[in-house]
Amino acid sequence: MYGFITTRTLKPEPVPLDIKLVVTGNPFLYELLYIYDDRFKQMFKIKAHLDDRADRNNTSIQECIGCMARFCEEEGLKHIDSTGIARILEYSMEVTGTRDKMTLKLGVIGDIIKEANYWAVQEKRRYIGESHVEKAIEKKIYRSNLIEERVQELIKKDIFWIETDGHKVGQINGLSILQTGDHMFGKPGRITANVSMGKEGVITIDRQSRLSGKIHTKGVIILSSYLREHFAQNKPLALTASLCFEQTYGMVEGDSASSTELFALLSAIANVPVFQGVAATGSVSQKGEIQPVGGVTRKIEAFFDICKHKGLTGKQGVIIPAKSVKDLMLRKDVVEAVKDGKFHIYPIKTIEQGVEILTGTKAGKMRKDGTYPKGTLFRSVDDRLKDLAEKARAFAKEKQEKQE
Repeated sequence: MYGFITTRTLKPEPVPLDIKLVVTGNPFLYELLYIYDDRFKQMFKIKAHLDDRADRNNTSIQECIGCMARFCEEEGLKHIDSTGIARILEYSMEVTGTRDKMTLKLGVIGDIIKEANYWAVQEKRRYIGESHVEKAIEKKIYRSNLIEERVQELIKKDIFWIETDGHKVGQINGLSILQTGDHMFGKPGRITANVSMGKEGVITIDRQSRLSGKIHTKGVIILSSYLREHFAQNKPLALTASLCFEQTYGMVEGDSASSTELFALLSAIANVPVFQGVAATGSVSQKGEIQPVGGVTRKIEAFFDICKHKGLTGKQGVIIPAKSVKDLMLRKDVVEAVKDGKFHIYPIKTIEQGVEILTGTKAGKMRKDGTYPKGTLFRSVDDRLKDLAEKARAFAKEKQEKQE
């Protein structure tokens, strides 16, 4: 009704429509819509997970080769010889981060084949070979790794301080992962530990300054639990220990450095130096077991590049979880350095194994009376904690007597 004039609008009849609506997206968005939108679960009753990787076996390899041949035919590209196929299959596993899986992100593989074809055309070759695929991969990384180059430059100039030789008490090289869009790379960094008498236990400066996430905090709490089980069965822990990721200015998250933090902590308590030429990565359990972590390949390559720049001594290397060995897809120069004994990769299963590599001192095994053998690192840790407990008890008694 507009004024005194009645208005009418068209009311079209419903149009018969028979369609199927398919929505694609990541699981996180699906869960949000399923929980908060009542109509979503009514409209989309069928959910299908689509995996982005497949098991590596003879069948999947043959299917992948057939897919590459068909792709070259459809796109009018040169065909790929056996060396090129082998390198593409390697790259497929590099994308997944494990040797047991191959990627199903066909667009990623297709882009590499197209660029490799370009280089084969430039060299007037009949087929796409390994060198062309390798060059395509290198160029793809080069276009995305500006931030990685800047980080490496700062480390090489000693602005980001990384030591690759000598011994330090309570200091160790940790390895983290940074991701910028589609490019992921490793970044070495110093982790330090200080110890004194007190009651606060193990704390992290990153957490105190609100620069650590919940998973990292969980890892630090596990360290306290490890110390209690191994060294607080016959005395209280009168300890305040602070851990810090040096020269980090953003959030610290994840527990992949928890074993590294424990190495630094044990070194600081025992006053036993750690060899700086060996970096470490790995999650640790309450029982001291080294658990697998992600990005191991990139972490190793990042520390290798720094050691190579500062000079390989034949003593440098990286400690990794034994269960992460199957995920390694290292560059050829790293593999050659390991073969030649210029660089080392130490897969470990327990904290004790890592301690012995880093310090050159036997870890020691707890005896029935709750003590450790003389000359072992754990005996030094136990003696220091016992000394701190006695001093704390004496200080508390003296304070009480003064008040009385």
